[in-house]
Amino acid sequence: MSTVIVYSSDYCPYCSRAKHLLTSKGVAFEEIKVDGKPQVRADMAQKAGRTSVPQIWIGATHVGGCDDLFALERVGKLDTLLAA
Repeated sequence: MSTVIVYSSDYCPYCSRAKHLLTSKGVAFEEIKVDGKPQVRADMAQKAGRTSVPQIWIGATHVGGCDDLFALERVGKLDTLLAA
């Protein structure tokens, strides 16, 4: 199974939804919180090209945010990406 990294914030409902989806699928993930950590958020933004959270990586693939994760799930591609 691929390594999953989720950059998140405690006060973000989209982060909660994304983490819930991953947890419901039994996926272990590394959560990196950006709250009060401007350098961590800046590093995330540089890697992702976006400043919003969540930002999700599955293996070397930058999935994007919560809506992107759920879009992969809707079209049946999330499980394949997780299994790679």
